[in-house]
Amino acid sequence: QVQLVESGGGLVQAGGFPRPPCAAFGRTFRGYVLGWFRPAPGKERQFVAAITWSGCSTYYADSGKGRFTISRDKAKKTVYVQMNNLKPEDTAVYYCAAGNTITTMYEALRPSVYDYWGQGTQVTVSS
Repeated sequence: QVQLVESGGGLVQAGGFPRPPCAAFGRTFRGYVLGWFRPAPGKERQFVAAITWSGCSTYYADSGKGRFTISRDKAKKTVYVQMNNLKPEDTAVYYCAAGNTITTMYEALRPSVYDYWGQGTQVTVSS
């Protein structure tokens, strides 16, 4: 059984740079894409960033480009999202997700194509 466990959230000041990890359990993730999402008003969860398990490809939402960096550690089966220069509007629960049918950036943006989700980690940015 696949389990994704996020951690590393909390209260940070504007301009802060947390690096929440998402630990993946239960299977090999070869061929998977691991992504990060957060809620958005009136929408499905909003895409933040994604990475192929091979590490060859990364995808970013325009809102996070230059501020968020996604990476993965194969040996630890963990995906990280480095958040830089956080703003109060970045306050959200950040969810990790995994899917194995994703082959394009367009697909990686869509929450519905991911098969597994973590419980989320709250990041609160104070001004």
